[in-house]
Amino acid sequence: MSRKGKMVEHEINSTYLEEKMTLKIYQPESFSPLYKYHICIMQDGNDYYQMGRVATFSDQLHDDAEIENTIFVGIHYRDRYDRLKKYHPSGEQYEAYTKFLMKEVVPYLDDILPTYHMGGARALMGDSLAGTLALTMAMKYPNTFGKVIIQSPLVDEIVLESVRNATNIESLDIYHTIGTSETSVDTTKGPNVDFLTPNRQLKNLLEQKGLTYHYKEIPEGQHTWKYWQKDMINALKTIFSD
Repeated sequence: MSRKGKMVEHEINSTYLEEKMTLKIYQPESFSPLYKYHICIMQDGNDYYQMGRVATFSDQLHDDAEIENTIFVGIHYRDRYDRLKKYHPSGEQYEAYTKFLMKEVVPYLDDILPTYHMGGARALMGDSLAGTLALTMAMKYPNTFGKVIIQSPLVDEIVLESVRNATNIESLDIYHTIGTSETSVDTTKGPNVDFLTPNRQLKNLLEQKGLTYHYKEIPEGQHTWKYWQKDMINALKTIFSD
């Protein structure tokens, strides 16, 4: 099925990462520089477009006027080891990657697109490790990224501590899902990782922070795109509806 919107690619020669990074930007069919847009920045970008069907759902939701004007931006990784280095707080390139997002990606998007230039109209979305990055970035920079969609994030003590220590995050709007069967997941960091228990701990912490929080456990949900894709429309409507 052909896309109604338009996919354009831009490249940033990142000073912080010392490599060329590609931004895949999906604009809705009605895109016009006369309008203002929300921005959704997705790590695991190719996966969100291909397996998450974000472009298809964007077409559908914009057609039905179920979300506000939103532009999706996908940023992908080279391989799973590169992903671990950049997305996890203990990764070798995590600090450089966060600076890339904050100081290169956000200003660039605000320059080339008609955005609101405010945190409440800027979202981060991620699955698994990409969700870990989305969450920890929002904890650190709530005035830049005011909305978050995290699907089965990898949560460990480092992540929980970042949430415990986070301040001035009451303005955040977070959508968080975890599958009830995610109790033994093979990851780059190791096999048989329990995602469910620490995600429930994360839920308890976030509920105490006074922010807008939507939590959902997916019955028998597993750590796969089959389940993340099925929940995508609900996630997007929850975070981007008028």
